[in-house]
Amino acid sequence: MSGDVKRVCLAYSGGLDTSVILRWLIETYDCEVVAYCADVGQEEELSGLPDKARASGAVDCVIRDLREEFTRDYVFPAIQANALYEGTYLLGTALARPVIGKHHVHVARETGCDAVAHGATGKGNDQVRFELAYRALGPELAVIAPWREWDLRSRTDCMAYAQKYEIPVTATVDKPYSMDRNLLHISFEGGVLEDPWNAPDESMFVMTKSPEDAPDTPAEVIVGFEQGNAVSIDGKPLGPAALLGRLNQIAGAHGIGRVDMVENRFVGLKSRGVYETPGGTVLHAAHRAVESITLDREVMHERDRLMPRFAELIYNGFWFSPEMDFMRAAIESSQRNVTGEARVRLFKGGLQITGRRSPVSLYSEALSSFEDAGEADTYIQADATGFIRLQGLRLAGAGDDGKS
Repeated sequence: MSGDVKRVCLAYSGGLDTSVILRWLIETYDCEVVAYCADVGQEEELSGLPDKARASGAVDCVIRDLREEFTRDYVFPAIQANALYEGTYLLGTALARPVIGKHHVHVARETGCDAVAHGATGKGNDQVRFELAYRALGPELAVIAPWREWDLRSRTDCMAYAQKYEIPVTATVDKPYSMDRNLLHISFEGGVLEDPWNAPDESMFVMTKSPEDAPDTPAEVIVGFEQGNAVSIDGKPLGPAALLGRLNQIAGAHGIGRVDMVENRFVGLKSRGVYETPGGTVLHAAHRAVESITLDREVMHERDRLMPRFAELIYNGFWFSPEMDFMRAAIESSQRNVTGEARVRLFKGGLQITGRRSPVSLYSEALSSFEDAGEADTYIQADATGFIRLQGLRLAGAGDDGKS
């Protein structure tokens, strides 16, 4: 294939793997390399990236600011679905991959590339997520996955390669774990974390304070929603990216959103991951609270049945698929009435919903009350007798174990 590839668009972060890959592509394929970086909220990690890419041999470096699109079109739909993978993971890395892959294809076409390359390993989920996006959106592009081709077998090998070619990298033997950051979260994996018994070191965390060091006074924040999408904090309207960034600051200061889990990768391996998702954790809880007073019971239950499959599709990389289009349409339809506010109390790593309200609430204080007000014409308690009798028809004798 090397003779067919003339110009490669590399998904480039400036970290150890992609810095080594950039030089390896040039050496192996004798091709030009365009470095492409998607800004999904890495912040300081993008500083000096174009100069670094060109110093490593890239003919160009294209940076796309995708923070607003990432939050609006990927994070918010996942919040609408209350999506959790294996009951715990808020999908921070998995949600960023499709938008990165989408614009990778766009940049490759715009810069005249005939191939795309990524730095995902042959053991992980990201190789699947990226390549399914390429397959769906740019099937004419060749795909180069160096971790499945080269003879470098570890990040230690990569560090030696970087030293050989004088490529500046931040990873060291003393700190070999991998870190991936975006506006929704930071993930940590590999290295010392590969032993699931090793506790993560406190110095590792970036977005969240240790709950022990968090303020001794609780904070309250009010999150407003319109049709299932967060639109305000404490009554102040904010765009998607700005809103998520602000929640990250507030919740992170109170130690909210740390997760340490062993998950099942799509490729069949188990993997230990440590995550910081402060703002997303608040959004998830606040959204559920607003739904509790605005979403019809049966619609909520049907949406909840879809959630595990929806989360699995995101995790496995099938964002650009017919089944995802179907599920997103159903979930979006369920959110038409989810408008209102939730009040959230944050304190030393803990989160509690303390209030919810909506101009279109389905909750009736009069009907729910143990007092008689409002019940005479709408809810007649005596009707419950027949309701219970009918529900119990098929159960008559079902619990008899033969003992008197």
